Amino acid sequence: MSKKNDIGRAWGFPTEAVNQLGECLHGFWQRYRNCFKTQTRDGSAYAHSYLSGLLRMKGERHYTGVAQETGVEPQNLQHFMSNSPWSAETVYEQVQDELQATPELMDGGVLLVDESANEKASDKTAGAAKQYNGRMGKLETSQVGVQVCFANLRVPQGFWSWIRGELFLPEDWFKDDEEHKTLRKKLGIPDDLRFKTKIDLAWEMIEAVVKRGLPFEMVAFDGLYGRSVWLREKVRAIERIYMAEVPANTQVYLEKPIIGIPERKSKRGKAPQKPKVLNTESVRVDSIHEQLEWETIRVRATERGELCDPFGFRRVWTVENDEAIEHWLVVRQESTSKFSHALCNADAETPRHTLAWWKCQRYFIERSNQDAKSELGWDELQAQKYRGFEHHLAMTVLASWFVAQTKFEWARDYPCDPKLLEEFEVDVLPALSMANVRELLRSVMPLKQLTVLQATERVTEKLFNRIRSRRSRLKNQHVAKYSAAAPS
Repeated sequence: MSKKNDIGRAWGFPTEAVNQLGECLHGFWQRYRNCFKTQTRDGSAYAHSYLSGLLRMKGERHYTGVAQETGVEPQNLQHFMSNSPWSAETVYEQVQDELQATPELMDGGVLLVDESANEKASDKTAGAAKQYNGRMGKLETSQVGVQVCFANLRVPQGFWSWIRGELFLPEDWFKDDEEHKTLRKKLGIPDDLRFKTKIDLAWEMIEAVVKRGLPFEMVAFDGLYGRSVWLREKVRAIERIYMAEVPANTQVYLEKPIIGIPERKSKRGKAPQKPKVLNTESVRVDSIHEQLEWETIRVRATERGELCDPFGFRRVWTVENDEAIEHWLVVRQESTSKFSHALCNADAETPRHTLAWWKCQRYFIERSNQDAKSELGWDELQAQKYRGFEHHLAMTVLASWFVAQTKFEWARDYPCDPKLLEEFEVDVLPALSMANVRELLRSVMPLKQLTVLQATERVTEKLFNRIRSRRSRLKNQHVAKYSAAAPS
């Protein structure tokens, strides 16, 4: 064995494992190929091309780009993604079934809920509207998906992957006027679809995961979802634990509230009828830092050192639907002036290290979102149709799951040489990233090199498409211009 091969083995990816990556991807696709069959067609070959393109290409992972790189007819691939009625839900269910078939991942897994926004040039794309884009930090015309990630940091090198998602359609998309009806029909938005908030979508996906039987320790939300009393109530009703980020102005009680109808103090006016808290006043969570029990906790080792921050804890109560609900208030001090707050419905005996551990899990859906955009082409979709978004999301989930599964299996089957820890005088080695796995995959499944003629034809086609696009826009502008100028 050569020295280079020894180095790869020491770091947990021996040459034989890398050489089998292409076969692993083919076997992975084989397991899922039935998901892409309809009553009249078998589109699984196009699924293989699209999945392969997402995993190997570095850019232009739209229909035409993927088709050109993988050698399929662009129109056929576009039809498979935007029009074919294969079910994204079937893909998500099989991913969750495979997760459950991996016992090592079941102890200590968590669900993470977040959203991911992609900027769009036009509001004529399904779901596109002026809405907050977290990546840009402002309101922008964007398409927003709500995603669920499964993470488990107790296995070697950690595990995280998207497992399902939904497109958020703003309420304006359901207006009953002719313009919106026509647009919904054009983009294939189902007639029976009704407006659902992001919080509604989050709950429906959590509920679907629970019904599928996938076990998890807790579910974590950011502030948008965590401040929803309704969502917290839904999760409590199924007897699951949440770690819900909440804004700094969230009101809590430091002693158990007594809720009742206040006594009538005067014969004038109507007698009180609405229940109120009778014995104490609420306070903002950011006003009671000095009353918390603080402890500096080492949560985990990271490549940049250690995640070791001060955490504050206290049992508090909230009033939700006229009921007193007891929580842990967990506060993390991330810098001198930056604090984040969360409510957790775990019981009073829960160890504080566990609470701090849960509090820091949300990073891994942010990591998943970033990987999906930078490594899997999540934000490169150019299709306008509703089904195109659904299918692109399902294929991105598959690509994410393939990489996560590969990293997990390599960490299990080819552990890193412990001598590396001594050599570099560290206590943790960097885990393989999604970018690392994609680079290794390209080494065994290289993208084809174009001849001069092929490159010329491709550039010519792009120029032709740009001409068609400009002509179409000019035509629309012409119609709009003269329609606006027409006499009333």
